[in-house]
Amino acid sequence: MIAYLRGRLVRRTEETVVVEAGGVGYEVHLPAVVAQHLKPTPSPEGEVIELFISYHVTPNQPRPLLVGFLREAEQEFFERFITVDGLGPLKALRAIVRPIHEIADAVERKDVDFLRHLPGIGGRTAEKIVASLHGKMAKFALLQEETLVPPTPADIREEAIEILTKQLGHRTQEARKMVEEAMARNPRIETTEELLQEIYKVKRRGEAHAKGAS
Repeated sequence: MIAYLRGRLVRRTEETVVVEAGGVGYEVHLPAVVAQHLKPTPSPEGEVIELFISYHVTPNQPRPLLVGFLREAEQEFFERFITVDGLGPLKALRAIVRPIHEIADAVERKDVDFLRHLPGIGGRTAEKIVASLHGKMAKFALLQEETLVPPTPADIREEAIEILTKQLGHRTQEARKMVEEAMARNPRIETTEELLQEIYKVKRRGEAHAKGAS
């Protein structure tokens, strides 16, 4: 059983990361509230991350499911959350889109309405959660939410250049030029995703201009 991983972040999607530890790449699923605390892409050298793992394998699901958390208390919350009848690991994973302390607080307040609006929960499951976990969530309701540091323009530029070169096959000089042109066109860009979208617009505009001139 795997309870903890520390290693190099080598790949990232919206829902998973691949962490290389001891020469092995482990695919780890992340709840939305955990994923948002990671950088949009791995750093050039491979960012080293630490994850507390909730490990699941059953006869019906022989492929191991690893669910990762940045703090041990979050992993402990998840383990307790899935003890509710009908709330398996996958369903719980998709449901945790709000900060864990808010979900725990809702359980302690018996706020069924809050819980039933979590993805995949519904009214009946929300009632089961309250019935099973009320009085057991105070510890998790005291969790402090981690403060996110907005990326600086320099961070956004470098992340975009890395994506363009390492993932999309552009040369470094070409990628840097594309980034600078996009930022000059729209200096209000705040995220890497917005920057890549602007790069695409600039590229399409240049192609259309070239076709018109020919």
